[in-house]
Amino acid sequence: MGTHLQASAQDNEHIFRSQYQAVPVPDNMTLPDFVLQDAELYAEKVAFVEAVTGKEYTYGEVVRDVRRFAKALRSIGLRKGRVVVVVLPNVAEYAIVALGIMAAGGVFSGANPAGHASEIKKQVEAADAKLVVTNGAIYEKVKGLELPVIVMGEEHVAGAINWGELLEAADRANTDTISEDVHQNDLCALPFSSGTTGVSKGVMLTHRNLVANLCSTLFSVGPEMVGQITILGLMPFFHIYGITGICCATLRNKGKVVVIGRYELRTFLNALITHEVTFAPIVPPIILALVKNPIMEEFDLSRLKLRAVMTAAAPLAPELLSAFEKKFPGVQVQEAYGLTEHSCITLTHGDPTKGHATAKKNSVGFILPNMELKFIDPETGISLPKNTPGEICVRSQCVMQGYYKNEEETARTIDKNGWLHTGDIGYIDDDGDVFVVDRIKELIKYKGFQVAPAELEAILLSHPSVEDTAVVSLPDEEAGEIPAACVVLNPEAKETEEEIVKYVASNVAQYKRVRVVHFVETIPKSPSGKIMRRLLREKMLEKMKNTTKSGAILP
Repeated sequence: MGTHLQASAQDNEHIFRSQYQAVPVPDNMTLPDFVLQDAELYAEKVAFVEAVTGKEYTYGEVVRDVRRFAKALRSIGLRKGRVVVVVLPNVAEYAIVALGIMAAGGVFSGANPAGHASEIKKQVEAADAKLVVTNGAIYEKVKGLELPVIVMGEEHVAGAINWGELLEAADRANTDTISEDVHQNDLCALPFSSGTTGVSKGVMLTHRNLVANLCSTLFSVGPEMVGQITILGLMPFFHIYGITGICCATLRNKGKVVVIGRYELRTFLNALITHEVTFAPIVPPIILALVKNPIMEEFDLSRLKLRAVMTAAAPLAPELLSAFEKKFPGVQVQEAYGLTEHSCITLTHGDPTKGHATAKKNSVGFILPNMELKFIDPETGISLPKNTPGEICVRSQCVMQGYYKNEEETARTIDKNGWLHTGDIGYIDDDGDVFVVDRIKELIKYKGFQVAPAELEAILLSHPSVEDTAVVSLPDEEAGEIPAACVVLNPEAKETEEEIVKYVASNVAQYKRVRVVHFVETIPKSPSGKIMRRLLREKMLEKMKNTTKSGAILP
């Protein structure tokens, strides 16, 4: 099994490695080649099916259309290293679009289709994107970007390139006029993350970063599982976990992804039962619905083939875990820990037939093969021994190349020895299980989505009546956490708290809206000028407990 602890004699650092043997990572294989390897042996097997429409793509069709789209992109002038922003909901073609961009040498950057037009514009500009892929319903949000736009679906949109016609034109073209070799160390993805500071940044990931991560996360999946897994594709595909942890991992193992574009409990349950889903990555609010919602009574849960669910977006409350296990005794609850800058780091469940462990409840699991972790004192930077909470740092082949055009933030996040500083506080116990106990970073997790206080504070401060503000998270049973704002108005202001709530709502995506606003006289700050968020949070909770009348609350 190997030891969990290896202290380096050189500087007496406490460095922790996986209990499991290192896994090989193939050299110079791109992500599309890696995940579609041997796909021709499964040509007739369904790879993606939309739960609502029934639209399907077989492995043969996925391989064909990834090649066609890559060729089409090159024919319209996409060059190696150029970014394509994809603004789509979860659809059967999503992975084909992303892998086609990568196969052409381009860089895939997924954007939230529910985002406000101004937020999408920010990402497109920050990424220096050359092209946008969307659908007819979202086209209005991107038409003013002055970039070529490819529109998926049957409808023809004036001024845009039609997806189907583009693929057909590529078929008619004789050969690739321009073909640039794509290497494993080339960038292939530029997801946007709030990182450890809360301001959105492009995370530069290479083919090798993602291939290496898949090799580590899939280490426990043996040949007997290939072609056997049906996974729920509900987590957003624009997120790194959606595109790699769901789409790419399933393609690699020749399973099937049941795609859901929007969460609704009945649709979700119908999909689980009808498509015989065996593995469902979900967020804690869905587990809450499965435990408490009366809609559950409408369904015959004995028809479920579900073997496991995974929650990776936010910590699961112990009482919720117990209630779920009681209601679904045959369903394993797995947790994982990762971040955009690295992808998956720990998993709670391996394959018991191979002697792989199951981590303790409420831990995020054991360290994956090929990875090193250490826990440092955030003040001194000194690495800490077992059972001592510190900032989690990770080093592996999966660490991002850096933040796009942001050397200062990159240097703050990745140190000179290659350690990625996560901004999360955790510890490792005597058995090698990792526990995450707190976040240094102040990100709010609303229904699994990350909401950056800094972004909401900037919007609030743009209101002419707002002098100062601070956004904090408040606990919420359904959403996990909600954004709440303390606001200092100037003396002449006439706005109500409800009007401030609406002002923010008109400038951001639905999930980023401030749900509670309280007017205050001052924002408490430390001597160095940092907002004392914990104090604010305690005051807000106390105020809400004492009265339900003060402050505006958005449902």
